[in-house]
Amino acid sequence: MTLITNSFVIDFVGFVTAIVAVIYAYYLWSFQYWKKRNVPYLAPSIPWGNFESPNRRTKFIGDCVRAIYTEARARGWKHCGMYTMATPNYLVLDLDIAKQIMTKDFHNFVDRGMYTNERDDPLSCHLFSIGGTKWRNLRTKFTPTFTSGKMKSMFGTLVECGSVLEKYIEHHINDKDGVDIKNVLGNFSTDIIGSCAFGLDCNSFKDPNSLFRQYGVRIFARSKSANIKQAFCMNFPQVAQFFGMRLIPKDISDFFMKVVCDTVLYREKNNYTRNDFLQLLIDIKNNKEAQANGYKGDGKTLTMDELAAQSFVFFLAGFETSSTTMTFALYELATHQDLQDRVREEIEQVLANHNGQITYDSLIEMKYMSQVIDETLRKYSPVPFLTRICGEDYRIPGEDVVIEKGVRVMIPIHAFHYDEEYYENPSVFDPERFSEENKASRHPYAHLPFGEGPRICIGERFGLMQTKVGLTTILKNFKVTLNKRTKVPLEYSMTAFIPSVKDGIWLDVKKL
Repeated sequence: MTLITNSFVIDFVGFVTAIVAVIYAYYLWSFQYWKKRNVPYLAPSIPWGNFESPNRRTKFIGDCVRAIYTEARARGWKHCGMYTMATPNYLVLDLDIAKQIMTKDFHNFVDRGMYTNERDDPLSCHLFSIGGTKWRNLRTKFTPTFTSGKMKSMFGTLVECGSVLEKYIEHHINDKDGVDIKNVLGNFSTDIIGSCAFGLDCNSFKDPNSLFRQYGVRIFARSKSANIKQAFCMNFPQVAQFFGMRLIPKDISDFFMKVVCDTVLYREKNNYTRNDFLQLLIDIKNNKEAQANGYKGDGKTLTMDELAAQSFVFFLAGFETSSTTMTFALYELATHQDLQDRVREEIEQVLANHNGQITYDSLIEMKYMSQVIDETLRKYSPVPFLTRICGEDYRIPGEDVVIEKGVRVMIPIHAFHYDEEYYENPSVFDPERFSEENKASRHPYAHLPFGEGPRICIGERFGLMQTKVGLTTILKNFKVTLNKRTKVPLEYSMTAFIPSVKDGIWLDVKKL
């Protein structure tokens, strides 16, 4: 028996050693990719390539990419190869190349290369992550939802939510511990998106422990293990799909699927329609012409799973990014009282011409507020980088460099936003960078908070409108200052993809 056991142990150790040797050899072979193509690169290491381990990350993910970008630029490189785990990536260092890839030659860089698993994780197959024909058809169908006419039709909902926000803050202006402004604005955004996307009254301020609010928070509460899983899925998608790996926890997925399905079935059963995003998806789902031609998975009609996925991404994009932008804008205005006074003066002057009411047209007239938001989006970009997959071998214009089919291209938004060639003293908050004169003198692709080209964020106008309503509601009624609980300098969460402050941003609020 002992001999058998010893033999098993020896065989098992030998098997594990062989597996480790194969993986090691695979990495060494993969790490030769850019060297063989004479593209300069920074030396990677096993197993995370040019990144830190998600378990031991010492920098925010945007700063990790920025560090690679800065070192490559300091060496005078026009191109930079890098690795995420064993996967080669082409890091864009030049804004003209970014423009070529995102806009001029977009047809060759349509897909983002995001991990999706339609069978096991249907909510992952949303507009942000899918590509090809389905993306094109859905994008075309969704675009009319974000015209100025549609924005105006939803504006009343935003103003109503703004009134609820104002009343909530009024009840907390004397709190000695201050106001956790990110949480407050998260409630505000949840109520707006819940209504505009799902036709639901979430009442997040009255019931902060509602399931809708809880699951919304949990989506972005990234753990170290979740980051490791995502890194694996992004770099080895076929293996991940084989093992049925999912990025959205099942209970979160089940909740949103149930909310969407119940709402859709209620509307269809009762012949109830509403002028919102969900109704657009229902109309696509019930497109009789497309149904007559049969389901082809091309976005001309939708299954219930696909409909739920598109609703889900609308919630994701509208909830977290807007609340984050408003939070950082108020943080900067709380630390720069002169700028806060200037924004408030503009608000008062503009609203005086609109009977003191926040209207769709009044927000358009707030030019300095737009500068504040643009500078906030520069300094705290909601998405630190974007990715594109090369569709066919592509020669960089004017260069002897070919990006091969299937290679992931990384566009380092956060790094561009902090490049001193485009922004002097980039760590300083200065809305004057976005005056008409200064904007005109700068490369248009130096500011990419929403991306650019055909895959620019479809909800950009909605997000900006939501952000302006929130900031206007607060600043016209209250003065904000930093509470002692806010730790300066801000310390970011090392596990988050969207900038998130570890201990929150706490403000003192005074009624004007």
